[in-house]
Amino acid sequence: MNIDQIKTVYLLGIGGIGMSGLARYFQHLGCVVSGYDKTETELTQALVGEGIPVSYQDDIQTLPHHLATPNDEVMVIFTPAVPADLVLKNTLIERGFTLYKRSEVLGLISASRFTIAVAGTHGKTTTSTMIAHVLKDSGYDCSAFLGGISTNYESNVLYGDNNTVVVEADEFDRSFLTLHPNIAIVTSADADHLDIYGDAAHLVDSFQLFLDRIVVGGTSIIKQGLPFSGAISYAMNESADVYADNVHIKDGEFYFDYHSDSLTLKDIRLGIPGLHNIENAVSAITVANLLGISGDKIIAALGSFQGVKRRFEYIVREKDAVYIDDYAHHPEELRAFLTSMRKLYPEKKLTVIFQPHLFTRTRDFIEGFAEVLGFADTLYLMEIYPAREKPIEGVNAQWLLDQIALDDKHILTAEQILDKVRTERPELIVTVGAGDIDRLVKPLKQLLTNA
Repeated sequence: MNIDQIKTVYLLGIGGIGMSGLARYFQHLGCVVSGYDKTETELTQALVGEGIPVSYQDDIQTLPHHLATPNDEVMVIFTPAVPADLVLKNTLIERGFTLYKRSEVLGLISASRFTIAVAGTHGKTTTSTMIAHVLKDSGYDCSAFLGGISTNYESNVLYGDNNTVVVEADEFDRSFLTLHPNIAIVTSADADHLDIYGDAAHLVDSFQLFLDRIVVGGTSIIKQGLPFSGAISYAMNESADVYADNVHIKDGEFYFDYHSDSLTLKDIRLGIPGLHNIENAVSAITVANLLGISGDKIIAALGSFQGVKRRFEYIVREKDAVYIDDYAHHPEELRAFLTSMRKLYPEKKLTVIFQPHLFTRTRDFIEGFAEVLGFADTLYLMEIYPAREKPIEGVNAQWLLDQIALDDKHILTAEQILDKVRTERPELIVTVGAGDIDRLVKPLKQLLTNA
């Protein structure tokens, strides 16, 4: 398939964060784009508003006329999240269409471009978005496919005029093994997606296969302590090849110094909070330095970086109420997030609203979840969000709650949480999780601001 010959694109599961990015990218290239998704969301509404039709019916009558027979100018893309028995998917297969996974399409794009690929079980969305912003803000430029909505650009896809592309490399379903990176970053490799990989060793093997795909003359930037050999290691200690130190908080914002053999930057203000984001910034600075971007432009870009929607996102920031929303859904993500919360607001009582994501993830990491959720002063726990999974007997919110060493803990529905917040008015509140917990963001904001 020659990407440059495509004139029409149809996406099954167009409302996903990655799929919608591809839809916007191909529309930007001048293609006619449309798609299907199961439910209407703010993201699909935005696509429709941008001129991309979306159908919500699994009915062959909704297929565009140009999908009657295959040809070289039509591409059909699907996400593995769509069910195997989807009528639209099976009809297109019966008609002779080759269906491409999102990852395969990104592989085709990266094969003909200078590709900066960011992988990791967590940290990859913020890091890839940060790199893309530094390249854009500095004038170097790039295109980018991101796993979240960049706050700076209000989009999950960026368009550039050069041959450089930044890609979030997803380990789920081994998707990142289609890419051809010139620069590969690995932010973390904590055990996850064990329903796919079986055990942590196979996950590590997959990351090594990703690194083996670096093109001749390319390089790797690896978080120190990971079980991979890389050209450059990074961390928040001076034993790494590149590192941050002198980390401090001033007026509620994080500052740090950066060191490498070829570059030292002092008193860098990071536009988003979080100790883990300082480490993300170290890898982003290293990429920019490899590309020849000057130190003053790097510092300016990091200061203006506003982060990613649902990644340490301030929703309310007032004297008597602070509310932050975050996508954390793995114990180590929660640890990094809640540790930073404690460092930023050591005197405030922390109320955590958490929605576990997947029965298998909850089962596999029950001890880690129980430990880090104990960092809260008050915990409102929601039932497990199943996503693509069927229930597992005995794996539920009550099982998790019973193992958390905390007195003030409750299992609540979304409506009960809103009632609690309405009456108790927490001074520091966070919502964390990867399911539909984001539906609480607007009503919680209204309650806390009396809007």
